[in-house]
Amino acid sequence: MDNHLILPAFYLPPIAYFSILNGSSLPILLEGQEHYPKQTYRNRTSVYSANGKLDLIVPVQHGNVGHIKMKDVRISYDAEWQRLHWMSLQTAYRSSAYFEYYEDDFRPFYQRRHEWLFDYNTAQLELLLRLLKIDRPTGYTESYRENYEPATDFRQVIHPKKAHTSYIAKPYYQVFENKHGFIPGLSIVDLLFNHGPQSKGYL
Repeated sequence: MDNHLILPAFYLPPIAYFSILNGSSLPILLEGQEHYPKQTYRNRTSVYSANGKLDLIVPVQHGNVGHIKMKDVRISYDAEWQRLHWMSLQTAYRSSAYFEYYEDDFRPFYQRRHEWLFDYNTAQLELLLRLLKIDRPTGYTESYRENYEPATDFRQVIHPKKAHTSYIAKPYYQVFENKHGFIPGLSIVDLLFNHGPQSKGYL
C-alpha cells in the first residue's frame, strides 16, 4: 500500500487536496477504515459567498460517532441541508463563468439521498476527477493501518484548523474578491466554477 496515495474521503474537498493528488502519479486509496474524526473536511467544505467564507456542513447521525469507522457514518436528514447547500452554491456561484456549465453534474447530489457519508464523498470525488480530467485508479483501504510511508500518507495533512504548510495557494479570480479579497483554502468547486477547464492547469 505504500505505493499509493492514502487520502481521506472529503466533502467537496479543498483545492490543496487536488494539488496533492495532481502532483503525484500514484494510484489513490481512500481511507474508510479510520475512526471518524469530528470537525474535519470529511463532512464540511468552504465556499466563497457574498459575505465571505461560508462553511457548509453535512450533518451526520449522532451517537458514538467518534468510535465508528468512516465508512459506517450515516448522513442525517433531520434538517433540509441538501436544499440549503444547493441554494448556497447557486447564490455563491450563479454569476461565475462556469457554474451553469457544471450545474447539472452537481445537482443530483442535492436531490438524491445517500445513506453513507463515505459513499457520498467518494461519488463526488469520482465526478470531480472526471471534470478535472485527472485519470487515476482509485481504491479503498481494507483495514486500518496507523502508519504508511510519510510521503504517501495524507490522511491528517489537510484540516480546517491547521495550515497546510507544504501548499501555498496561488491567487486566482474569485467572484466576490472585489469585496473581500482573495480567500485561500476553499473547495475545489470555487476554482472549478470560476475557471472551468483551466482548473487543472492551476493545480
